[in-house]
Amino acid sequence: MATLTDKEIEALRRLIGHAKRDSGQSRRVADFLLAWWNAAQCGGFDFTSMWGCDEAIIEDMITVFAFIGRNNAYPDSLGFESDFVAIIHEWRPELEE
Repeated sequence: MATLTDKEIEALRRLIGHAKRDSGQSRRVADFLLAWWNAAQCGGFDFTSMWGCDEAIIEDMITVFAFIGRNNAYPDSLGFESDFVAIIHEWRPELEE
């Protein structure tokens, strides 16, 4: 089973916090996270979207992206299902069951 390091957990939690807000950066972060959750349903991620993010957010995206690349794990298997459901509610309400 995949295990997040403290650095990865902190980066992911910060990104989740951003995605739950309502700003231009929040939408970009939500798109990034939801592409991991289910790219086929939620849409992919346009890497040029990072051009509109603060450097600290980009660093957190890089940290989480590296984790995703090294591990075969979805966020729900890591204990973040309720956070991602909340992000879907905010940014992809048409996908709610």
